[in-house]
Amino acid sequence: MWHCLNVVCGPEGHASGVLLRAGEIRQGAELARGRRVSARHDRELAKGPARLATALDVDRSLDGADFCAGPDAALSLLHGTAARPDQVRNGPRTGVGGEGAFHPWRFWIDGDPTVSPYRAHAPRRRSA
Repeated sequence: MWHCLNVVCGPEGHASGVLLRAGEIRQGAELARGRRVSARHDRELAKGPARLATALDVDRSLDGADFCAGPDAALSLLHGTAARPDQVRNGPRTGVGGEGAFHPWRFWIDGDPTVSPYRAHAPRRRSA
């Protein structure tokens, strides 16, 4: 239904992936606005994992792409200023139930306007 952007940050064969949950569009905002026409503000362009992928035009054609291949790669990371440790928060993942609901595996920078709000898991009800 939607694509998300996972980054593997370790050697092959070891579980070390990270789901990028949100981001700030620093370059190419016009392109991102064209892909995310429902966003009311630029801070909403990449607010949430699927919105981030849509804004960046991420799809399955990027499976296995090298994020560290440099500026000519399909996607690359820009080095910025690291958040101070006291700004980093963690808590349960949004919309996840069962065993995963109790692990604080969701990380964000406190006060960042691009981070989607936490939503507790709501089991789907079958229609009668």
